[in-house]
Amino acid sequence: MSIRITNLTKRFGSHPAVDDLSVDIAADEFFAIVGASGCGKSTLLRLIAGLEAADSGQIRLHGAAVTATGLHVAPEARNIGFVFQSYALWPHLDVRGNVAFPAETAGLTRAEARARADRHLATVALTPFADRRPAELSGGQRQRVALARCLAQEARTILMDEPLANLDPHLRTAMEGELLQFHKTAGATTIYITHDQREAMAVADRMAVMAAGRFLQVGPPADIYDAPASEAVARFIGQGAVVDVELRSGQARLAGTPLPLRGLSGPEGKRRAMLRPADLAPCPADTPGALAGRVTAALYRGGHSEASVTVDGIDTPLHLHLTQRVRPGDSLHILAQGGWLIPA
Repeated sequence: MSIRITNLTKRFGSHPAVDDLSVDIAADEFFAIVGASGCGKSTLLRLIAGLEAADSGQIRLHGAAVTATGLHVAPEARNIGFVFQSYALWPHLDVRGNVAFPAETAGLTRAEARARADRHLATVALTPFADRRPAELSGGQRQRVALARCLAQEARTILMDEPLANLDPHLRTAMEGELLQFHKTAGATTIYITHDQREAMAVADRMAVMAAGRFLQVGPPADIYDAPASEAVARFIGQGAVVDVELRSGQARLAGTPLPLRGLSGPEGKRRAMLRPADLAPCPADTPGALAGRVTAALYRGGHSEASVTVDGIDTPLHLHLTQRVRPGDSLHILAQGGWLIPA
C-alpha cells in the first residue's frame, strides 16, 4: 500500500471531523473523495499532509509511519505535493519562479531548480508563459502552473483539494483530461477531493463517499453508481429516485408492477430500490407493466430533456432522460426496465 490509514480520528471540540476512519490506497492509484461540505474531506487531506495533528489513529506513507501515538512527522518531511483550490501562486514571481521555488527550498541550486521547472512547464504546455506573472494568466493556466509546481517537487504522494472549483464549467471539463495526464506523468499516488461527483467519477480509479467523518462506501466509480451500498450513497451519487418496493418469492414489485431489479438478496417484504434515469423509458400506454404518470418538471439539456414524473402509488418522482420534448402537465407512460435493490 502507498497510503494506509488506520482508525484515524480528529475532533474539533466535541465534533469528530474524521471519525475512526480506515482505508488503504494503492501505489500510483488515483483516489477521489466526494461528500457534502463539512463531511471531513479537507480535514482528512490536512491530516495526511501533516498540517493537522490527529487525536488518535495512524497514517503510513509508503510503509513509514508519519502519524501515530506520540508521532507527528512535519509536513516538509512527508514528501507530499499539495495542489490547492486557490492555486497559491506567488504573485511577485513569474511562472518559472513559482514552479522552481519548492525545488530551490529543497536544496537544488537555482540553475538546477529552473531547469527542472522548465521541464515540467513543457509537460503542462506552458513553456511560452514561463516569464509571465500569475496575474497575466487565465484561471486554467494558473491551475496548470500549480500542477507543474507539484510535479517539480517530485513527490511520491499528491493531494488535491478541489483544484478545479474556481474554473468555468467548460474549463473544468477540459482540465479533467489534463489531471489524468498529470497523474500519469507524476507517477505518484493521488488523493483528490471534490464536491463534483461527476468530476470524481471521470478521473478516479477508486472513490469514496464521505459523510460525518466516515467513508460510507469505497470502490470503483461504476460500482458505487450502479450498486450503492446504502440509501445515503444512492441519494448522494448521481440522479435517480429511491422508491419503495415489495420483495416476495424473489420478485420485486413497484406499485404492484413486477420490476426486474439487480441485487435481489436479503429479507423479503418492504424494501428500498434505486431507479436511475437509464432504468426508465417512455412507452405506449398499452405496454405490459407501463406506469401512468404526469410530468412535473422538465429541463432541456441540449439533445435531451431531464424530466421528473409523478406516478400514482409511488411517493417519489421518477427521473428520466428523454429525447422528446415534454412540458409540465404532459401525460407520460413509463416502463421500468431495471434498478438496484438497496442492501437491507
